[in-house]
Amino acid sequence: MPRNKYPEETREKIILTSLKLFVEKGYDETTVLDIVANLGGLTRGAFYHHFKSKEEVLDAVFNDDDFEPQGFKMAREAKGLNGLERARMGLKLSLMENTKSNFHTEATRLVLQLLMQPRFLCEKIKGDINSARELGTFIAEGMADGSIPPGHPRLLAELFFLIVNFWMLPSIYPATLEEIWQKGEMLEKILEALNFPLIDEEMEQLFEQTMTTVIIPE
Repeated sequence: MPRNKYPEETREKIILTSLKLFVEKGYDETTVLDIVANLGGLTRGAFYHHFKSKEEVLDAVFNDDDFEPQGFKMAREAKGLNGLERARMGLKLSLMENTKSNFHTEATRLVLQLLMQPRFLCEKIKGDINSARELGTFIAEGMADGSIPPGHPRLLAELFFLIVNFWMLPSIYPATLEEIWQKGEMLEKILEALNFPLIDEEMEQLFEQTMTTVIIPE
């Protein structure tokens, strides 16, 4: 049987095939045999060379370094930035990661379709809690250095991710592209009212790119 010449491409194919089946059949109803049958000629051995089970595929999507957002790590290590600049950098780099390759764009799109399934929603919440903790650290730094007005850093970070990663996702709260733009404008007003000047022009452009290529592709 034909096999992919490059192991990383094989791994990516297994992940995308698995995610598509999780969307179509549901995670619990999908078996490893289902996944192998849809791999276009790759064998069961090819699957088990990369993953021991479908649970390991799921774990790879949410916990592998290749998927784990690196934006906050890079912002944390950056030199000469104040807290607000660090917060903006972390979020911008995280947005860029969603579209850095066709594989990441498609995988992110599929994961968003899976959020109504409890297991995926739980993983998403755990990831957002960690991201909010990172962002809260930058906000606290900004409040200490004066780049962000005094307030409640952890609460601001949690509110931001609650709005962006739940309320603004049409897979959870159905909305047209126009309504999502309206939500984005409302988010800016909310952050301005809370004295948290996070969103600049570059971030707006990255949000727009993410929305049109990943969230609601045109």
